[in-house]
Amino acid sequence: MAAGNEVSSTYYIQHHLQNLTFGNHPENGWSLAHSAEEAREMGFWAIHLDTMGWSIAMGVLFIWLFRKAGKMATTGVPGGLQNAVEMVVEFIENLTRATFHGRNPMIAPLALTLFVWILLMNSLKIIPVDYFPVLFAKLGVDYMKIVPTTDPNATLGMALGVFCLIIYYSIKVKGAGGFARELSLTPFNHWALIPFNLVLEIIGLLVKPLGLGLRLFGNMFAGEVIFILIALLPFWAIWLLDVPWAIFHILVVTLQAFIFTTLSVVYLSAAHEHH
Repeated sequence: MAAGNEVSSTYYIQHHLQNLTFGNHPENGWSLAHSAEEAREMGFWAIHLDTMGWSIAMGVLFIWLFRKAGKMATTGVPGGLQNAVEMVVEFIENLTRATFHGRNPMIAPLALTLFVWILLMNSLKIIPVDYFPVLFAKLGVDYMKIVPTTDPNATLGMALGVFCLIIYYSIKVKGAGGFARELSLTPFNHWALIPFNLVLEIIGLLVKPLGLGLRLFGNMFAGEVIFILIALLPFWAIWLLDVPWAIFHILVVTLQAFIFTTLSVVYLSAAHEHH
């Protein structure tokens, strides 16, 4: 590859992996970032507008689809949308019954929301990588990264929400004292080993949201990078590799939504258990 092509290829990859960032720049004040360097220089309160916009859009799509299926539901011959929604609801119901051993009417709706929302966000990856960046560039928008789950802020944000629920239900079900005893007397039920137990349990507790968020982000980000690299190949090679990779990624997209949902339900089930 020639040096000029190397520069253009590097820019192409960086451009497609850069979020549309709005934040407080040291020199320009509150503004959109026009380069990766400007995005890095923005403060803690910088926000990725594309991640927020597309994640909200997929949430609205989820609500609209399920509301439409509910309004169109019939006891006769169901339509395609009703069949799809009923399959998803039944799948999540069976998953919750198999993995959650407490009694909480909020867990199944939460699992359904997580699974469908993440599945819809992941599914945006199937859209060709150049389509929306080129479209928004014509509208004057420099960057547009449309897959929210390729942004660690989104995946870790969802994982943090699950973590807050774990802490909330652990205290609600076991009481503050019961939760403290669980952390301090597990796995070794002896007062002399309380410091050792606390280190183990707190590390294990903090690893849960990190594992949830980083696993989803890592798989989605790696897949996005491969799509971008394929797009740099000659036209004939793009079709030769892009279609099989996209078909394979349909499985990855669904699997990652399933793993995030299953682990969330398992962690919440543990939060409801008495030790």
